[in-house]
Amino acid sequence: MAETQSISPEILRQVKRIELRTRGLVNSRFVGEYHSVFKGQGMEFSEVREYQIGDEVRTIDWNVSARMHRLFVKRYVEERELTVMLIVDCSGSSRFGTGERDKQSMAAELAAVLALTATRNNDRVGLILCSDRIEHVVPPRKGRRHALRLVRDVLAWPTTSRGTNLALALDYASRVLTHHALVFVISDFVSAPMDRPLKMLSQRHDLVAVVLDDPGERALPELGVARLVDPETGRFVEIDTNAASVRARYGDALDGERASRQQLLRRLAIDEVLVRTEKGYAEPLLRFFNTRETRGRKTRRR
Repeated sequence: MAETQSISPEILRQVKRIELRTRGLVNSRFVGEYHSVFKGQGMEFSEVREYQIGDEVRTIDWNVSARMHRLFVKRYVEERELTVMLIVDCSGSSRFGTGERDKQSMAAELAAVLALTATRNNDRVGLILCSDRIEHVVPPRKGRRHALRLVRDVLAWPTTSRGTNLALALDYASRVLTHHALVFVISDFVSAPMDRPLKMLSQRHDLVAVVLDDPGERALPELGVARLVDPETGRFVEIDTNAASVRARYGDALDGERASRQQLLRRLAIDEVLVRTEKGYAEPLLRFFNTRETRGRKTRRR
């Protein structure tokens, strides 16, 4: 889709602030974890050579080392580059937030971290912005400037609709991604049913669900009678937030929604990364990388 938006100086400053804020994490913590987890999936054995200071212990070939009476390591070459696709929910609910960052700002920082990390590993990164339609598509490319362009678009692309239908974006990704890709879906996952498109996309690609969560959505504040507006439909509703029955129904609905999502992702073997806007993304992403690496080691041993 053609780029038609003009870029305000404030958006450019915001992109620069996000780059500065994420650069340290990318360089010091995420690049190595990403490389070992995802690039390792496309590795092919090359040779055995003698151990050198700085080599990872886990690459030591203990059988050869025992025969030769000194340490040797296995060397691998990467079979291919990765294609990373970011599917970002830009519906009305993404503008919701009760702290320093709303879900849209958190999505932009996540896009920065993931895109810049992939770029540092010489991978291509693309973007699909979606509401209840495909709002904007950036084909996968390499490079820092391209990665920052994705961040800018997440922050400022002028969306045409406020509704949510992730199924459309998942179907679209299934059609346009012709080779195996790593797909991050960044959303609050409050959407129309998406079981089938999730299943179809996860069968061909490595799919990761990054779920955005804001503390203001976890419980109703006790404010008496309040007039609320749905950010996606614009519909107003008045409720008594002090009423125990109202608060109980809200809590039950939220728990049911969360349980259904987790059950669906587990059934399809899709990893879930829960990111809370008030706590940030660094620790959830690192836990995800560590979990994937541990699981990969167990699979390789078997």
